[in-house]
Amino acid sequence: MPTTIIAGAGHAGGQTAISLRQAGYDGRIIVCGAEPAPPYQRPPLSKKYLSGELARERVFLRPESFYSRHDVELRLGNAVRDVDPAQRTVVLDDGGSLSFTDLVIATGSRPRRLDVPGSDLGNIFYLRTLEDADAIGNALVAGRRLAVVGGGYIGLEIASTAKGLGLEVCVIEAADRILGRVTAPEMSGYYARAHRARGVHVKLSTAVAAFEGDGTVRRVDCGAETIPADVVVIGIGVVPEVRLAESAGIACDDGIVVDERCATSAAHVYAAGDCTRHPNPILGRSLRLESVHNALEQARTAAANIAGTPTRYEQAPWFWSDQFDLKLQMAGISDGYDTIVQRGSMDADDFAMFYLKDGVLIAVDAVNRPREFMACRKLVPQRPSIDPVKLADESIPMQEMA
Repeated sequence: MPTTIIAGAGHAGGQTAISLRQAGYDGRIIVCGAEPAPPYQRPPLSKKYLSGELARERVFLRPESFYSRHDVELRLGNAVRDVDPAQRTVVLDDGGSLSFTDLVIATGSRPRRLDVPGSDLGNIFYLRTLEDADAIGNALVAGRRLAVVGGGYIGLEIASTAKGLGLEVCVIEAADRILGRVTAPEMSGYYARAHRARGVHVKLSTAVAAFEGDGTVRRVDCGAETIPADVVVIGIGVVPEVRLAESAGIACDDGIVVDERCATSAAHVYAAGDCTRHPNPILGRSLRLESVHNALEQARTAAANIAGTPTRYEQAPWFWSDQFDLKLQMAGISDGYDTIVQRGSMDADDFAMFYLKDGVLIAVDAVNRPREFMACRKLVPQRPSIDPVKLADESIPMQEMA
């Protein structure tokens, strides 16, 4: 009987197992993960799960009973430690060895650490796992002072959640704008204003020099100023988890290098999710994406190829972020744009920003504008040339933009 081992029980790993069965794969499936929980969704960890609005079982991709019903073996709390691609074997943390016909590496990413004096004090957290979210949630007590280090998606989502729970919140960003890696200065400015208007302090061009306290953090030393804090959450990006692949001699370059089939440089070894660098024919380059959409679609692609249906991964990326009452939905990658067109009103928290390059639509950022987002998810892969005047004119329906 063929055997597929999935190294990693996160979003990509869980979806790979689900998709294999949906594709009619009748071999043995073994999912090995470091955490004790079955595969779960990570986006709620900084939002509704963190706030207590979403019960634990509702973040799971499937109930644990699903896996037993579909003959998927979960080896939870027992991750893959070593891979031998030539012998097609893996060694688990408990010392056990398994043989595979195919292997999918879905090891995800790990938080980038901030190494400054005092970083080992109590009540300083990173968010990646359910356990992390539980620890942070227990510390987010109304009236406490929270310092969020990093003004990316995770930091801003935690800031908005904590503010809603009654904490005093300060976001500390070393760059001169928030969301600097993912959007234009105009959108960065909008979100900084939106957070400040809702009571969040936003410190830009401010680097953390040290954390201070008496066993538990009490202050954040930023050189020119000291910010009081009872709780700190650090969100300064992630690093692809490639150590398993590298030790096995599999090609890596800021991620595990895969082709359009999600196959690695080693025969019968695939990879999916945050840990990969893949070619994107729509964008015309290779890239690494940290997104649920990418994790799910790469998992489906790898599963289809293992199940015997040749499949290529060629989709435009999309993302979302919920902060306060603002739903940001993004399609495409805005890097390299030369023109921005706004449709709607920033003052009303109801607008979309379209990014064009040489007259071609390459991306959209939509705030509380699902129609523009959905239309652009279809348009961006087509790379249409669109008159900027038409894009800005709300009297012209989006379906007429093609």
